[in-house]
Amino acid sequence: MISKEKLRIVFMGTPDFAVESLKKLVENKYNVVGVVTVADKKAGRGQKIRTSPVKDFAVLNNIPVLQPEKLKDETFLKELKALNADLQIIVAFRMLPEVVWNMPKLGSFNLHGSLLPQYRGAAPINWAVINGDKETGVTTFFLQHEIDTGNIIDQKTLPISENDNAGIVHDKMMVLGADLVLETVVKICNGTAETKPQSEYFKDDVTLNPAPKIFKDDCKIDWSEPIKNVYNKIRGLSPYPAAWTELTHTDGTTTTLKIFDTEIIESKNSIGEITSDGKQSIIINGNGGALSIKSLQISGKKRMNTKEFLNGFKTIQDYRVK
Repeated sequence: MISKEKLRIVFMGTPDFAVESLKKLVENKYNVVGVVTVADKKAGRGQKIRTSPVKDFAVLNNIPVLQPEKLKDETFLKELKALNADLQIIVAFRMLPEVVWNMPKLGSFNLHGSLLPQYRGAAPINWAVINGDKETGVTTFFLQHEIDTGNIIDQKTLPISENDNAGIVHDKMMVLGADLVLETVVKICNGTAETKPQSEYFKDDVTLNPAPKIFKDDCKIDWSEPIKNVYNKIRGLSPYPAAWTELTHTDGTTTTLKIFDTEIIESKNSIGEITSDGKQSIIINGNGGALSIKSLQISGKKRMNTKEFLNGFKTIQDYRVK
């Protein structure tokens, strides 16, 4: 056993998703002796320096910050070792070399956005929604050599509703994951953390789905797929990176359309046909039904609801998708 006051924690993470877990540790008076996050980057037209949300939170709370370009850099490794961490916690960071994750005496654990061993990989939230799953969850596990394969410490489940998109699931999971991180640390402090290999969570009659990084081509809509699959793909990629389709005008010109929010409706029109009342309705016909478009973005413009879009784009019915 070790008290929370004596337990020295180094936290590793970058985006808002990770901030919630770090905030939970700080609010509960855990001794976070350092934070490791991505290096500052120039971004936008003005090339202004952009810092990570985790760094911003750490600075506000007077927590030392390390921002290595390379995780095997000797200077970084010396600085990390000097923090003398008992435990490292990783939330939405990057793959760590063994010299880093094997450093603390109590090990390093990761929070993953799925019920491992399902959805190992970079985009577990997106793929669970794309695949139409009704449930997902969060997992804490100790790191080992192969990514996302370490022994599981604990899990919490999270239902996915029919209308949830990846952004909604992300926000719910962010809070649930922070709770699990805290519970996991409590168990480690108390010496009650029992781990199990992921093989014990695998059922022979269940297919393991991967969660690889999503690229632009993965986001293109195939309107020949069943309409429910298209619907799930759109919500699984919303709000980011966003599903897209190519609009082709009757004169042969094309443009790109991102789609964020839809509703399935009945239709017997041909696949790819677009109908609209020119005021507040856009319907794209697919395989076995159609999608009523609620939120979209034409190339070069901002995201809008359908009514806003049609105020400036009244010829949508002159296009088709494919």
